[in-house]
Amino acid sequence: MFIGTPLITEEEIQRKVRELAQKISRDYDKKDLLAIGILKGSFMFFSDLIRHIKSPLRIDFIIASSYIKDTTSGEVKIHYFPKEELEGKDILLVDDIIDTGISLQYLRDKILEKKPSSLKICVLLDKKERRIVEVPVDYVGFSVPNKFIVGYGLDYQETFRNIPYLTIFKKEAK
Repeated sequence: MFIGTPLITEEEIQRKVRELAQKISRDYDKKDLLAIGILKGSFMFFSDLIRHIKSPLRIDFIIASSYIKDTTSGEVKIHYFPKEELEGKDILLVDDIIDTGISLQYLRDKILEKKPSSLKICVLLDKKERRIVEVPVDYVGFSVPNKFIVGYGLDYQETFRNIPYLTIFKKEAK
């Protein structure tokens, strides 16, 4: 297995993170923002993003999974859900990537059951070619091709999350 050249460089990512944070700051000016990061994949993006948001905010996390190795199982498992009361809150749900939309739609529905005042979604990457379920996404960093991408929090079997850029993962021929 090897990691190729950057698909999206560290500098491009950071520029986009600042741009998204500016939009979010404007949209949530004078609101009671609760930013919820979906772990594990969004941890780098989430931490960089919230550092640049100028509006006061609180944070929490959802731990969910649907992938087995490099394939989505189609079944979403929630391992941790925010304990904080979500009713009446302005919520920003942050994820690393939307591809099929199944996981994000499932988590969106679970949050909406708690009757927040508002719910917006921010993703770093949008892989539109794989979409099965349409999910309203309010903030998108980059559109990417239908390739398996690692780095900047995205992994292959829990590896490569620490790469500071995004790259297409390739398996070596055996």
